[in-house]
Amino acid sequence: MGLGGRVIERSGRVPHISYRWDPETDILTGAIKSGPKKTEGLTGSVELEGSDGSFILLDVNGGAIHGVEVVVWPDVRTAAGLTPPQEVENGDVVLPTRPSQPSVAAVEVDTALAIDTNASESVFHVRLGPARQTRVVRVADSLLVEVDEQEELAGLWLLDVPPFPADEPAL
Repeated sequence: MGLGGRVIERSGRVPHISYRWDPETDILTGAIKSGPKKTEGLTGSVELEGSDGSFILLDVNGGAIHGVEVVVWPDVRTAAGLTPPQEVENGDVVLPTRPSQPSVAAVEVDTALAIDTNASESVFHVRLGPARQTRVVRVADSLLVEVDEQEELAGLWLLDVPPFPADEPAL
C-alpha cells in the first residue's frame, strides 16, 4: 500500500529543520521550525513500517510534514558517493492526497524501507518500496521528499545530519 503525496508550490523561504540524536535509543528526530501554513489534510502521525520491524514516523499538521523520526532503523548501507539530487523544487507535500476524516489521527503504511548513507553519515536517503522515477521537493532546508509519478510518497533525504554522539568513556 502506498501513501498519496500531493505537491503544493511554496512561495518564500523554506523552513529550517533541526536534527537531534537520542544516544540512549538511537532515534534520530528532525523538527521543522515554523513549518508550512496549515493546509487541508491529516493532523497526527504517519507511521511507515517496514517488514523487518523498521519504523519511521512523520509528524503531520494539516497534511504538511512538520517532523520526522527514525525510530527503528532498517539495515543502513553506506553508499560511496551518495549525494542528494540536484533537481529539487521548493514546496510542501500534503499527506495523504485524499481528505482526512476528522477522527483519524494516525495512518499506518506497510512498505519496504531501505536507508543508504554517505561515509560521514551526514546524508541519509530513505527509500519506500522499489526504486523508481521521482519528483524531489525541498520541504525544509535539510529535508527533501520524493513523490513518484502516481503521486505517492517514495522517499526522504535527510541532509546535514549531525554526527551521532560519542559514547561516554567508562569510569
